[in-house]
Amino acid sequence: MTISFSDFSKLDIRIGKIIDVQDFPEARKPAYKLTIDFGNIGIKKSSAQIRNYKVSDLIGMKIVAVTNFEPKQVANFMSDVLVLGAMTDNGVILLTPSLPEKTVPGDKIA
Repeated sequence: MTISFSDFSKLDIRIGKIIDVQDFPEARKPAYKLTIDFGNIGIKKSSAQIRNYKVSDLIGMKIVAVTNFEPKQVANFMSDVLVLGAMTDNGVILLTPSLPEKTVPGDKIA
């Protein structure tokens, strides 16, 4: 399916920094509950099927997420944003900025 550039431009895609990770045993598929700092747009939460990562590796990681989707109920948790990743044979690999030290939470993806 092809979309127009104006459709794509409706997405608000930003850099976020993971500040907390919790197990999510209520999810149907193995997942974590993430708390993510998006700077000027605030703290948001997301459910992510990224159990191939250690919690210690996720804390402080800068990620890329769509921040303007409607919130989605996942089991007993409300997910505010969609964290982006590549679906691979090794699980979901998170999209991250190539120079994380040069980005800040809230930076817009252009």
